[in-house]
Amino acid sequence: MTRTWIRPGASRPCSLVVCRGCCCGDARKHPGTDHAGQLARLRAAAAASGGRLAVRTSDCLGPCGQANIVVVQPSTEGRRRGARAAWIGWALDDDCLDDILAWVDAGGPGIAEPPDTLTLQMVDPPRR
Repeated sequence: MTRTWIRPGASRPCSLVVCRGCCCGDARKHPGTDHAGQLARLRAAAAASGGRLAVRTSDCLGPCGQANIVVVQPSTEGRRRGARAAWIGWALDDDCLDDILAWVDAGGPGIAEPPDTLTLQMVDPPRR
């Protein structure tokens, strides 16, 4: 997993962790999905966000039956308000990415309510 270090006391933006492990991002499992294009779109959104969004990738996050997984992590303010990371499963098309990016643009977990479509796609994180 690629980590971005934030200095102590700094506000952390909303961030997306995009699974790219054994099942997520696998063209054999989901041949109709442009996995590289999805990641490029999310990274472009982060670059255009003025520091309000960060994107990183991770090896397998666990819920392989719901691939592709994108974890939406709250900003510092969202965490102050009690928000936890939201795990989105079946993130396979542009509509899902539109919803994720709109939610993050509105503030993300703890700041704004997720679109109903994302609520239906939320999955439980694996137990550790």
